[in-house]
Amino acid sequence: MNTIRYAVTLLLGVLLTLSSTIPFAQAEGKVYLDITASGTRKINFAVPPFTGIGPGGDAGGLGRELATILEKSLEFHGIISIIPSQNYGDSTSADWKQLGADYVVLGSYSSSPAGINFEMRLQDVAKGDMILGKKYTGTAEQKQEIVFKYCDSVINELTGEPGIASSQIAFISNSTGAKEAYLTNILGDKTRQVTRHRNLVISPRFTPDGQSLSYSSYHKGNQNLYITDLNQSSTTQVISRNKGMNLGPAWSPDGKKMVLTMSKDGNPDLYLLDRQGNVLEQLTRRTGINVSASWSPDGRRIAFVSDRSGKPQVYTMDMNSKNVQRITFKGTENAEPSWSPKGDLIAYSSLTNGAYQIFTMPPEEGANPVQVTKDSGHHESPDWSPDGKQLIFCKREGGSQRIFAILKNGTYQRQLFSLKGNQTYPRWSSKK
Repeated sequence: MNTIRYAVTLLLGVLLTLSSTIPFAQAEGKVYLDITASGTRKINFAVPPFTGIGPGGDAGGLGRELATILEKSLEFHGIISIIPSQNYGDSTSADWKQLGADYVVLGSYSSSPAGINFEMRLQDVAKGDMILGKKYTGTAEQKQEIVFKYCDSVINELTGEPGIASSQIAFISNSTGAKEAYLTNILGDKTRQVTRHRNLVISPRFTPDGQSLSYSSYHKGNQNLYITDLNQSSTTQVISRNKGMNLGPAWSPDGKKMVLTMSKDGNPDLYLLDRQGNVLEQLTRRTGINVSASWSPDGRRIAFVSDRSGKPQVYTMDMNSKNVQRITFKGTENAEPSWSPKGDLIAYSSLTNGAYQIFTMPPEEGANPVQVTKDSGHHESPDWSPDGKQLIFCKREGGSQRIFAILKNGTYQRQLFSLKGNQTYPRWSSKK
């Protein structure tokens, strides 16, 4: 296997146990749902169609469309089960307790000179109280964005942390015949092509603010590193075009620096660069192939992969002392580390019994890894959700490559999108 191919490879029932109670966590005097506790059951939600107020009523079925968007975005978080609306005939005044609902969201909308006014209210069925009411005004084109925003507020109300409905996912697809970078929302129903190089594009990485996407492309002959503004307010720029590899940038938490694999001196080594592509420091020196850097959220360490011990393993480096520590010792090959935004875990892919599976472990030598995926196929390129509760990855079976997600405890694995072509290298943006 040649060096570039090798480095690219490295970068590559009942879902929750039912219980009669929902675990809670206490935070600053307020009680939140603890979705990571064992024995957690899903929370039952009812979301009847939004009510159209004023002339025209529910024109064009907008009320049902809004409710469906909210249902899907709530369910995406893996902790909520939606009661089918046919169970209560789309009524907004059903017997929610009898239906087994824990919460119900009642929404309405009306037209105004400013656009469309949206109102959503979350009700606690057991207490009979409204616990979260929000009003928004926007255009018809903004309706999904508005519903996502409310969904994230609901998740925050229940768990103490904002939801991830407003986040975005980048990936590589060959749907046009060439591997290009794409961007989509969590539902996969608003997808746009980011690059149009008509050549091989790999390793997309969001900048920490989520406003730009960096990636490597071969369209100029060499594997150069580029960055593009996702708001399209500026043109795509080349960051690094040193001869050879310019691969897999790990952005520092403040977005001012990156760790990049380059082979300009022959060996694939890690370098520290500023945002303009200027080399600040060489971090590794001819100690095997060094790739797949991932920065800790506090900026003090990076995780990376090296075969300096003979097989690919995950290491960490202290960015001040430059001390290196190997942390993986189990599994034939361990690669593609991704540091959780909470800082407590590193996810990585491990070759186990002939297949790549996703594992997590604390970022310390001697820590015990936990296997997250266990089904057939290869599970590659793991990346964390912005809240650190889910993992996204590419699942490869035969000639098919699709994007899947799973809760970090190994439950609620599902394919996210049904899109043309194969999808690889999934990356999750930070929260908006």
